Parts: sequence; structure tokens; C-alpha cells
Amino acid sequence: MDRAAILGTRGAGRRRRAGSGGRRATADRDQGRGPVNKLRFVDVCAGAGGLALGFEKAGFEPVLLLDKKRIACETLRLNRPEWNVLEMDLLDFDPSEHRHTYDVDLLSAGLPRVKSSATVARTETEEELRLLEAAVLLAPSIQPRALIIENVPGLVDSPKFEDVREFIRKELEHLGYRFRWFVLNAADFGVPQDRKQGVLVALKEQYFDAFVPPAPTVTEHLPVGRALRRSMGARGWPGADAWAAQAISVAPTLVGGSDNRGGADLGPTGSKKAWERMRVNGGALANAVPGPDDNVSGMIKLTDAQAACLQSFPEEWRFAGKKTARYRQIGHASPPPVGKALGMAVATALNS
Repeated sequence: MDRAAILGTRGAGRRRRAGSGGRRATADRDQGRGPVNKLRFVDVCAGAGGLALGFEKAGFEPVLLLDKKRIACETLRLNRPEWNVLEMDLLDFDPSEHRHTYDVDLLSAGLPRVKSSATVARTETEEELRLLEAAVLLAPSIQPRALIIENVPGLVDSPKFEDVREFIRKELEHLGYRFRWFVLNAADFGVPQDRKQGVLVALKEQYFDAFVPPAPTVTEHLPVGRALRRSMGARGWPGADAWAAQAISVAPTLVGGSDNRGGADLGPTGSKKAWERMRVNGGALANAVPGPDDNVSGMIKLTDAQAACLQSFPEEWRFAGKKTARYRQIGHASPPPVGKALGMAVATALNS
């Protein structure tokens, strides 16, 4: 992979700012910021707020949430109007224009999923890698005490991504961070979905030995039927109990899909077959759950609200946009319970 092509001139500019970023952060520390009751974080590529909501539950408060998609920013403002939300492409973000982001406790990034260039257009893969590296290149200026990047499991150990892991290693070690890669499955944290996530956690040297990756919080995975039983019967459908009784598996990974593609569906062919075994039509979404007089035979369709339940968003969390836009935000999100577990593990290390 051509390192210069991936980084572009934006990355080179951030490298030149590395030295001055640390000095600015130190100056801000010297000025003091008053009593700190909560740990502070910056979240880039924040999407619909899955990671941010999890960190909030772990005791963090956001300094800035950044995303380039207007609909995602609308969702964040809809639910947390007090949050500082910035609509901007990560590749255009310059921390020197947002000095309040300096010296936060945590910098996080739930980036678009990096795909293999064997299965998608090379330009799309390189764009995702540029975002991954741009997130790491924020560290010299922002100087967070900890960094979390969440993406596909393959980033942890796949030979296809060895070069980007090496780039990240050099950058972080140069800045005085120690780090580790690991894979979490959202199902182990009470999410009714088989969703494996590759995670990078980096901490400044003095905090690293106190960090322990989050351990599973449940001993039994939550099946789809149990998770959706109440919502499936909300309009009085008499078949809700029978449907829930046979949907005994966790959901396959929800996939938000591309903004350049047609309507929403629940994932690729393999996922659709898994949904079929639970009598769910994975090719489309419903506008509402079945009612008492609906003639439901064969497979049923889930609603976007039920998809949000499968991502373990709280019921009160609202998503902006029409049905397809809502579902895509949900499918692209990181489940909040995973964010909470990561946030608590990092907070423990930082407070040690």
C-alpha cells in the first residue's frame, strides 16, 4: 500500500503540528480548567451516538462530537441538545481551530468499517483507511490520555491490514502511548446480536498497566425472540408469543449498508439465511409491527425501532430521517453497552 497516497497532504500537515500540539495542551493544563467531576472525551465519526452514549453511561462527558453526515448530527442534537456537535469531515478537522479539544481524557473513533479491497472498490477501501489514520493523527495535537478506535475484527490480526497496524504502532509509540488490539463480541455484553468488533485501546505509559480489556457482562446470550417479544406484540398480534418462542438465536450482525445503494435490508446473503431460520424477512423493513387483524403468514419484517433494540439503544433514543436513513444509522452504530464497557475499563485505568 502506498503510504503517501493513504495519508495525503492532510496527514502530513498534522505531523508538522505534532510538536506544537503538545505545548498548547500543556499551556491549557497550566491555566487549569477548574474542578473536574467527569472524564472528558472527543468522539470523531460519532454517527448516531452509540459509542458516545456508552461513554456517557460510563461517566464521561463529551467535549465535541464530530460527524460529516447531517442526518447523524441531527440525531445527536435531537437526543442531546446540550452536546457540542460539529458537522464536518474528519479529514478537514483541524484541532487548532477547536482548542477546547486539547488534553481531553479520551479520544474515540467509531470509524466506517474498513473493507477488503478484494471485495469493494479500491478507492472506497483507501478512503476508510485514510479516516483510520486521520483519527490516529489527531493524537499529537489533542494529546488525549487514552485513545479508543473501534472497527472490523480483521484490523486486529489480519495480514491484509499489517501495514496500517505498523503505521499506528510507530505513531503511538513515538507519542508515548502503549496499546493493545483485541476483539469483543457485543453479544457478550447483553446485546442480542452476534457483532464482533475489533478494538484498539491506547493509553499514556503511566496508565497502561492498569488497563484490562472489558470482560463479558452476561453469562447467557439474549436471543432475538426474547429481545423483541414485547415490541412484536405491542399492537396485539396474537402470533407474537409463537414467533418469539422459535427465534432462539442472537441476531446476525446488522449492516447499515451503503448510502449509494437502494433501500434498507438486514445484511448480506448469509445474514438473510440466518434471519429466515427465525422467520424474519431480511430483505426489507416494515413500517409497523403486526396488528391483531393482520394476516401474517410465513416470514415477518422487523421495524427500524426493533433494529435499534437489537443494537441495544434505549427506547427513548430517537433517530432523525426517514425509515431507510434511520436504519442505516442504526446498522452503522456501535452498540452502547460495548461503549459503556470500554469506557468503564479506560476510566478505571485513568483513575488508578
